[in-house]
Amino acid sequence: MNTLTVSLYSLPIVLILIGYLRLRHRREQCAIEAAQEAIAASLTEPPSLHPVIDANKCIGCRSCLAACPEQDAHPVLGMIRGKARLVGPANCIGHGACKAACPVGAIDLVFGTEKRGMDIPQVKPNFETNVPGIFIAGELGGMGLIGNAIEQGRQALEEIAKLDGIGQGDDFDVIIVGSGPAGFAASLAAMKRGLRFATIEQDSLGGTVAHFPRGKLVMTRPAELPIVGVMKITETTKEKLLEFWQGVEANTSLKINYNERVETIKKSADGKCFDVETTKAFYRTRAVLLTIGRRGTPRQLGVVGEDQSKVVYRLIDPAQYEGMHVLVVGGGDSALEAAHSIADVQGSIVTLSYRSAAFSRAKPKNRDKVERYAEAKRIRLLMPSEVKEIRADSVDIEYQGKLYKLKNDAVIVCAGGILPNGFLKEIGITIETKYGTA
Repeated sequence: MNTLTVSLYSLPIVLILIGYLRLRHRREQCAIEAAQEAIAASLTEPPSLHPVIDANKCIGCRSCLAACPEQDAHPVLGMIRGKARLVGPANCIGHGACKAACPVGAIDLVFGTEKRGMDIPQVKPNFETNVPGIFIAGELGGMGLIGNAIEQGRQALEEIAKLDGIGQGDDFDVIIVGSGPAGFAASLAAMKRGLRFATIEQDSLGGTVAHFPRGKLVMTRPAELPIVGVMKITETTKEKLLEFWQGVEANTSLKINYNERVETIKKSADGKCFDVETTKAFYRTRAVLLTIGRRGTPRQLGVVGEDQSKVVYRLIDPAQYEGMHVLVVGGGDSALEAAHSIADVQGSIVTLSYRSAAFSRAKPKNRDKVERYAEAKRIRLLMPSEVKEIRADSVDIEYQGKLYKLKNDAVIVCAGGILPNGFLKEIGITIETKYGTA
């Protein structure tokens, strides 16, 4: 074979190699830029469950990037020097698909970071807490995504069904507390298995989802609902999702005890069951499944005037604020969504106050929209700032070292909630603060 022939055969290989190296370089530059932008914007703290990648194990196969459902919308993972890295920590919302896709076990999923801890109840792989017979699934255990919560609720019920004493005697097999995604799925699973159960809900069907603003897009993935089958929903509004669940509730004749709040959970005298007291009834049960949200009690500002009726802790309908001066307090997705949705209402004047200099816990699309509205003067953005006092027709806010008095008709505080630690500790459940651990 002469030199010309070798060259002709080698040329395509060389061109392919050059193209591959150029593509790899471009991807790496994009990953580096995304990481630098996150650092510059102080968006380095993941809001929930997130991956930690062992560079010594990573083989650079990109399987984690391909598996991440959020990757196409904004950078979450990237390849730098041939290794996968979490380049957009604030964009990670805890799907966990990256860990499942990694062929060499280089990824662990953890809560919290070295800088910011996250309180998580102590839960075993089978969803049982340190108190035998009491289980936790869904948002309270750190799984806020709808698809994950539904799956956890179903799996937790399957584990409860394995307990000794289930299906025997006159007591309830399980009391399910909460009717959010996890509680709803668990209730259907209990019905499918023919268990004796009751579902207690202090508010309405949907849990945290029911409290989202009107029209909010709910991102989820196909999930299996017992009795119903696979729920093939990938992106929908809060209203459509709740309508679907209400249809399931009606078609299956699922009974949920609404407007009933659990007050105490104690071991029965014989130590084999639990006595559950609510605002309406008493239940004796073999097991308890807690599927309540993490918000618990809304976090208050602790300022003078916060007890006024014009101060609320979630947005229900933006239209009610037409023609009003509205102050939104907070820097998470709920605060940003409240601010820009009210700004879309005719005649409203919106001020957004946040104590930090960057929106470190909000999705990029919400940050971008609020910043656009601020540039267009549709939202007055005060960062960092602090509310000092709330008056009948105004608010006092400290901003850039000065105290400002702003006209005000309504205040919406979106500062998250306080984990119901007191309630959990009374039951005997151990709370762990995770600093970058599983």
